[in-house]
Amino acid sequence: VSQKGIDLIPDGTRALVASGRLRLAILGTGEQQLERAMRDLAAEFPGRVTARIEYDGELARLIMSGSDALRMPSRYEPCGLSQMYAQRHASLPVARRTGGLADSIDDGITGFLFNESNVSSYRQAVQRALAIHQHPQLLAAMRCRAMGAGFFWRHAIEPYDALYRQLLGERREVRLLI
Repeated sequence: VSQKGIDLIPDGTRALVASGRLRLAILGTGEQQLERAMRDLAAEFPGRVTARIEYDGELARLIMSGSDALRMPSRYEPCGLSQMYAQRHASLPVARRTGGLADSIDDGITGFLFNESNVSSYRQAVQRALAIHQHPQLLAAMRCRAMGAGFFWRHAIEPYDALYRQLLGERREVRLLI
């Protein structure tokens, strides 16, 4: 859907796919015009771009396990889970700096972030991700950091626990069970 910024992908990756520097696997369903754009991109670059317009959780995990990066150019993303799944599979997310994506991706450490929701900003992030492949030790270090990123409920809950304690003035015992 347009919220996910998928419309940035064709123009943001076309030149890189044409140059042979990038292959792209697309999986998912959504708005018809975006599905059509993904099919058109696959038809334009057979063997370099594959588009499966369906939902398949198992195939998504296999793609993440076999990919170098996950594209997530969301215009807004309150939380987002796909970037965390990708990181666990050593697939570095390329995502817009928004919401939960900004919270769960350390730019240049566990993935790549870009600021503006436009083709130019997205393309620059993709090029940064590709440039890392020229430095295998750095790429391996980023993958290890991404795989080891700790996403635990206690990290989300502890700041609230501290706030509640402060507001209550430590007058009462407050325990949040995790």
